[in-house]
Amino acid sequence: MIYQKDIKWDANYDVVVLGFGGAGATAARFAADNGAKVLLVDVAPEGHEGGNTRYSAQLIGTGNDFNELKKYYQSLTAPMSLDEEMIDTYVAGMVDIPNYVTKYLGVKPCSAKNYAPEARYAFEEFPEFPGSTSYDFTTVRESWFDAALWKILKEEVVKRQDQIDVMYETPAKELIQDPVSRKIEGVLIERKHQLLKVQAKTGVVMCTGGFENNQTMIEDFIGAKKLAPLGTLYNKGDGIKMAQQVGADFWHLYNYESLGLLHGMAFAVPKGERGRLMLGKQNEVVAHGSSFVVGDDGTRYFNEAEENRHGHIKNHGQWKVPLNQEHPYLIFDKAKKAELDQDPIIGNYQPYTDNVIEAATIGELAEKIGVAKATLEDTLARFNQACQAGNDPEFRRDPKTLRAFTAGPLYAVRMEQTMLNTQGGARRNKEAEVLDTKGKAIPHLYSAGEFGGICANQYQGGNNLAECLIWGKIAGENAAKAKDDVTVDAASGASAHDVHLNSDLEHEDYPTGKDQYIGRSNGGMGGEIVVRVTADKQKNLQNIEVLKQAESEDYGLKAIKTMPAEMVKENKVDVDAVSGASSTCRGLKAAVNDALDKIDQ
Repeated sequence: MIYQKDIKWDANYDVVVLGFGGAGATAARFAADNGAKVLLVDVAPEGHEGGNTRYSAQLIGTGNDFNELKKYYQSLTAPMSLDEEMIDTYVAGMVDIPNYVTKYLGVKPCSAKNYAPEARYAFEEFPEFPGSTSYDFTTVRESWFDAALWKILKEEVVKRQDQIDVMYETPAKELIQDPVSRKIEGVLIERKHQLLKVQAKTGVVMCTGGFENNQTMIEDFIGAKKLAPLGTLYNKGDGIKMAQQVGADFWHLYNYESLGLLHGMAFAVPKGERGRLMLGKQNEVVAHGSSFVVGDDGTRYFNEAEENRHGHIKNHGQWKVPLNQEHPYLIFDKAKKAELDQDPIIGNYQPYTDNVIEAATIGELAEKIGVAKATLEDTLARFNQACQAGNDPEFRRDPKTLRAFTAGPLYAVRMEQTMLNTQGGARRNKEAEVLDTKGKAIPHLYSAGEFGGICANQYQGGNNLAECLIWGKIAGENAAKAKDDVTVDAASGASAHDVHLNSDLEHEDYPTGKDQYIGRSNGGMGGEIVVRVTADKQKNLQNIEVLKQAESEDYGLKAIKTMPAEMVKENKVDVDAVSGASSTCRGLKAAVNDALDKIDQ
């Protein structure tokens, strides 16, 4: 927190929104629609904004009956408790989501119950809880994991360029608070190594996400050593630190979600890299047959074949994310290795293929993975005995998933528990105001999204995106409201007029030469892909340049780098897709086809 009398502001805005994810985009849009001039800043470079909304399945939690949905949400939270006004605001918002999507996002809402009834396990994640049948997913199209919702939310910001300035690679460093009134008056941001004081006349909205990429906070709040992130790499707890400095209260900091193989795991990746989310068939390949997982001491610690619920598995009557292990390993025999190697995804995934450890005996394998020989030998013997008896007394694994190990060689590969997102942070009220330790609102400070999200304890898919939309709207509207305590100070060097910063949102113009055509597609995971295609009148491809793209640094970027050359080499657009980058591949092909279509015009 910084404050000085007679601050000389470098720029003035009505509202400053911190974080350009789903919540931040929503807050900025609704603040602008209520007459505010908005600055929206994000720490990520262009193409990596979007927070976890960008990487999510694009499922918005909704329901058709307020009373039943409230029962379900209270069951999810139990045995913890939440303020009832907060629950009512949230549940009412979820019931209204289809109308919200129609009215504010301009698309027809799609019900997962209608177009994907086979996915009932996902939209009724806890079917034993009262009210579960009232829950549904609303989507903006009949598909998942395609960034469709995120692209609409971003486009709503782009449409309002006259009202919203956007700055990428511009982290917020501190909130500026009056020490007497406690009012948040602005934000200190860093732009190209220059610190700027930005006045926020009517409000600051914190949408900075969680702390899943801050190892110190992971250890302090969650008690975990290593969690593989599945979403953005830019949520580093900056908002938590800023909120602490201005006296915010906090809630359920222990809460986080996983997903993926086994109990919510992935093949281990180097520090700072995203794990790969694998579901469905891949989970069965890993979890069924002659394989089991051991923790740090070389013993099994859960039922490998049990389906996880966002990383939560059954724990004496409640659903909990298992205690994090520092170095868990998948142990398997040659029959299982053949199955893993033949899987089209696992068998081509380097964190698996490059890290398989082989040993002639279980004792030798124990030495290689750093666990006690006698312990791992005993674990294998117990597992084989369970397979032969058709009964797993330790973890009640379904006998149909058990297969005894054959004689060596034996194998191990390191696994990691995954991290979808954290839930806890600064406590907020139903008006999206951030509260202090006495339960009072910190003047002019608001929040939305996973930064201090409402979800606690057991998590139902779709809840986080719902709260991004619900509290994003509330926060943006309330931050934009006129305040009686606003002091209007001129920016440094200005008198009667506000000073605004240069926005990173621009309308690009791409030049073309002879036989060159510009193609565009909004089908990529990161949004618009723009290409310049060189081709003759018969549409023979000579060169493809990618001029604009915002794909992820792992699989999406691989497709962007390799597919254009392959298209030119084979002189066709429909070349093989890159594994794990289906949306990017579709978007790139659509952009090239768009350019080729202009040859006939």
